[in-house]
Amino acid sequence: MSVVIEFDNVSRQFVRRQNASTIQERFMGLIRGLPPAEAFWAVRNISFAVEAGQSIGLVGHNGAGKSTILKLMTRVLEPTSGRVATRGRIAALLELGSGFHPELTGRENVFLYGSLMGFSRKEMLRKMPEIIEFSEIGQFLDTEVKHYSSGMYTRLAFAVATAVEPDILITDEVLAVGDEAFQRKCIDRIYGFRRAGKTIVFVSHALDVVRSLCDVAVWLDHGEMKAYGSAVEVVDAYLVDVNERERAEFEQRSKEEEPDQEWRERMRRGTREVEIVRVQLLDQDGNERVTFRTHEPLTIRIHYVAHEPIERPVFGVGLHHESGAWLTGPNTGFDGYVIPAIEGAGMIDYHIPKIPLLGGRYFVSVSATDHTQLHAFDVHDRMYPLIIHSDGVKQRYGMLFTEGVWQWHP
Repeated sequence: MSVVIEFDNVSRQFVRRQNASTIQERFMGLIRGLPPAEAFWAVRNISFAVEAGQSIGLVGHNGAGKSTILKLMTRVLEPTSGRVATRGRIAALLELGSGFHPELTGRENVFLYGSLMGFSRKEMLRKMPEIIEFSEIGQFLDTEVKHYSSGMYTRLAFAVATAVEPDILITDEVLAVGDEAFQRKCIDRIYGFRRAGKTIVFVSHALDVVRSLCDVAVWLDHGEMKAYGSAVEVVDAYLVDVNERERAEFEQRSKEEEPDQEWRERMRRGTREVEIVRVQLLDQDGNERVTFRTHEPLTIRIHYVAHEPIERPVFGVGLHHESGAWLTGPNTGFDGYVIPAIEGAGMIDYHIPKIPLLGGRYFVSVSATDHTQLHAFDVHDRMYPLIIHSDGVKQRYGMLFTEGVWQWHP
């Protein structure tokens, strides 16, 4: 197959000048000349190739160089050294605000974009119904783009970029701006492009989508290429690194000051006859972590102090998705686990043999109530972060892994 995107030892350097912060510094700058320039490399020594019909994902932390790579592909930037070669018509969705003229209406921008891609006004008129239907902003099409919301802008930009039938479609995190239904619509269209043999360059923090959509991937870290190859292998390697960094950050935070007391009080309620003094998320070896994988065991350990004798207390936990969805809320009362009485310090564990959550960010709540569950002693509402990675798990969508079995009846 022919190569349609090639980076050959590509580097891109930027130069920024340090601004004087005081009048004296500015005055001395006028006498001595401009302050010294500071050079930094956004990307350095990057080499990879993409064949026609392949999909490539770019992964890495914010500031790793992903957007710079996309701008080099589209010739928004030129490399400081090395060579970038592309073949075929490219449609790019980069950061919000690029591509459209804010003083023109949506309709006028459609024609402008089409002309830049080599389409006549007549050809874009034929595509207009499809663009209006997909973008769902027909009533605002003759409004100046500067009055659009970010969601409206994204809808129109994606509709136009995909309607011009590019050979190479480049998408940045711009899709994160639209609502969930429109994001699914965009992903469906991207998959359609892939089935049609188009080349797709995809940048997203949704690693499961990168893994399933892309054939190959590039992992960037501070402008350097850490890995290039099979998307599954690159994403897995990147996640191992992310897990280690998050573990280190968690341990560092644990050594520092406690979170802001005012924030804690806002997320907490209860009369405190029983006080929850610490909560730990433990792995199978008893190590405290914040990052786990789907199907790993997890123990939620609640440390408490009962300031007076309490008979038949009830302890509970809650798991919430970062979107706000409350996924589950087991407690000792529901499960018939009777604790006769407590006084002083103690702890109780809730053990999950196999975490059923798919990749994402979650929060843990814990509670201590009386036996009626109507009187709250201490409730910590979504105070403990839990990060799940779905390394090697086949299911991709939603929040929960289901142990289902398929059966076909022709």
